[in-house]
Amino acid sequence: MTVYGDGKQTRSFCYVDDLVDGLVRLMDAENLHEPLNLGNPDEFTIEELAIEVARLCGADASIKHEPLPLDDPRQRKPDIDRARKALSWQPRVKLRDGLKLTIADFAARRKQPVSIASPARGAP
Repeated sequence: MTVYGDGKQTRSFCYVDDLVDGLVRLMDAENLHEPLNLGNPDEFTIEELAIEVARLCGADASIKHEPLPLDDPRQRKPDIDRARKALSWQPRVKLRDGLKLTIADFAARRKQPVSIASPARGAP
């Protein structure tokens, strides 16, 4: 697995179901005109993510470090206080659970034959 930099930079991962729930609540909100953040404030290092993905996949993956891009932020952590108050929303799916669901989804997709849709009639 390739990790850029030392892997100590943090990210916050929000499972898609949680994000969609937050977006639906935001679209349904009345009289809400100020911006707010949707995301997961739980931080994990990129190295922790790589190790957890390898563990959940049952892979004995080594980590290859590459130079960190100059514009790569050291930390990502959304402040979701306004979303909690205005939308009664917060993410519910923990990183490990979201990774398990994502890995299972990709595994199921790999077992299905890939179908390529034909272009619509008259399309180039």
